[in-house]
Amino acid sequence: MSNIKKTILGLDPGFADTGFGVVTKENHTLKFITAGSIKTDKKLDFAKRLEVIYKEINLLIKKYQPDIVAIEKLYFARNVTTALDVGQARGVVLLAIAQQQKNFIEFTPLQVKLTLTGSGAADKRQVGLMVKTILKLSAVPKPDDAADAVALAICGAWFNQKLSQVK
Repeated sequence: MSNIKKTILGLDPGFADTGFGVVTKENHTLKFITAGSIKTDKKLDFAKRLEVIYKEINLLIKKYQPDIVAIEKLYFARNVTTALDVGQARGVVLLAIAQQQKNFIEFTPLQVKLTLTGSGAADKRQVGLMVKTILKLSAVPKPDDAADAVALAICGAWFNQKLSQVK
């Protein structure tokens, strides 16, 4: 039996802060590679902030060459303006993924919580602690958006094709 190593890039799109996390999966073992966030300067105009996100996602994809990208699916938000801004940030992320011909899979926050903790009511702290435990890290990745992105990458590594669609 040969060892097949897969790289998974998790992305938690946001307008001010887009989290990213990279893990590898070899057989049934997950390994943490990196995590962080792409922050956009509030002083930049809207289009320039989207451009920053787009360029940084392209660099991450080129650097880590993921076999699959796990991205958070946009969910209903109470603040319509924020939801629209996040949706546009998510759009440039999806454009970068498509242009580099990478497969992606989407997960709702509820799916991530259920997958990692077994509870859809889990909070960010609980998800972060499970990321730390699963990957045997000394601390939860920071900032929160990075921890969320790593959680997405874990879901991407564990996804069940019967429950999720690969795009």
